[in-house]
Amino acid sequence: MKVFLTGATGFIGGHLLTSLLEAGAEVRCLTRAESHLRNLQGLEVEVFTGDLRDESSFRSGLEDCEMAFHCAADYRLYSANPDELYESNVEGTRNLMRAASACGVKRVVYTSSVGALGLNPDGTPADEDTPVTLDDMVGHYKRSKFLAERVADEWVEKGLPIVIVNPSTPVGEADLKPTATGQMIVDFLNRKTPAYVDTGLNLVDVHDVALGHVRAAERGRVGEKYILGNRDMSLREIFQTLGEMTGLPAPKLKVPHWLPLGWAAIDTGFSRLVGRTPRVPLEAVRLSRYKMYFDPSKAVRELGLPQTPVEEPLLRAVTWYRDNGYVTR
Repeated sequence: MKVFLTGATGFIGGHLLTSLLEAGAEVRCLTRAESHLRNLQGLEVEVFTGDLRDESSFRSGLEDCEMAFHCAADYRLYSANPDELYESNVEGTRNLMRAASACGVKRVVYTSSVGALGLNPDGTPADEDTPVTLDDMVGHYKRSKFLAERVADEWVEKGLPIVIVNPSTPVGEADLKPTATGQMIVDFLNRKTPAYVDTGLNLVDVHDVALGHVRAAERGRVGEKYILGNRDMSLREIFQTLGEMTGLPAPKLKVPHWLPLGWAAIDTGFSRLVGRTPRVPLEAVRLSRYKMYFDPSKAVRELGLPQTPVEEPLLRAVTWYRDNGYVTR
């Protein structure tokens, strides 16, 4: 089976690539010219160089493919030019869907995010049907992913067989960049986390997320969304778990949201003036005001999504960061 994959150099996409190869698929990967190909080293894959913003990048790679997995996205919580996020995430999705339709792809799995879903005001876990509008989206990244989902919906109505998956917060090894959550773990290991705020995340093993994509292609219902998640944990619980694993002290000081919000506003404003990326993007702190709790039961029921205890991928992440030079203390 020939499969087309975008985002193979990223965290989720890299693990999905491994799962596809283990399943015997012949995989073609779209990468940018400037992408680091560490995740592809030693793997038997066909690489196409292109750009999400250029529809012609997809045509040759999608030719004769039965399935397409669109994992690539511009994932930044700060950008000096927010238009770039919409060009890659919204128009890039439109370009892929148009090319997939023209090439007769039999199934497309689009990787969205729980960030594009609604949240319950009382903090209880939300699901795929929780009401949400564009006005609920905090920041350009979430807005762009919400709009990209609407593009996928449009192409479902046009007859393209698309299944949408919404990963929550994946953790595990080989988070190269790292992601915002990976950076949180790295900062903890480097003793750069003196305090925490009252927030929460839904953690899930990145291996389970990769398998969830494969199962969505095999079993998912066209036009449906599936939350690929597992366990809701407060930020305090996450740090306590990391502390128990490592022997490092978990932060005990809880600070009000206005404190990091003020610092982030100053840092982000100064970064705009000097042309650098802020260490604490304002958008990230604004997001922390909400508990990102989600119910993955639909994916567990319909896709057979595994629910690996989150302690396992957290420990793999800690070990990988230590072994690969991310921990300096």
